[in-house]
Amino acid sequence: MSAKDMLPIDRDDASAAWFDAAADGRLLIRKCPAGHVSAPHTTTCPRCGSTTLQWIEAAGTGVLASYAVINRRDADPLPVAIVELDEGPWMRMQLQDVDPASLATNDPVEVRFAAPEGGEPIPYAVPRAAG
Repeated sequence: MSAKDMLPIDRDDASAAWFDAAADGRLLIRKCPAGHVSAPHTTTCPRCGSTTLQWIEAAGTGVLASYAVINRRDADPLPVAIVELDEGPWMRMQLQDVDPASLATNDPVEVRFAAPEGGEPIPYAVPRAAG
């Protein structure tokens, strides 16, 4: 598990269940009564406008929808991505254990969790092993 270059995110009442699941290595996303799924940070369904959202567990796999490599002075390049989860929602997260030069959109990834110093576990993505 690696928390390299990750910054802590603050918990609040609305995100408590998400952080509790992350501590157990589970990724939660939102689902409305109509069955539409959305990213964890949403408070209203982007498709039907429902404000009644429940947490559901995501598979923790997806593909790179987009990515960027931040080149920093006196530090290793920092790859960041928008991951399209297998359930459909997109999530922004850091990429780790990857050669930035080898990245391509639609690369399969899986979500893992690490706790940055002073913070709780948060998700990051790594290349998904073949097979």
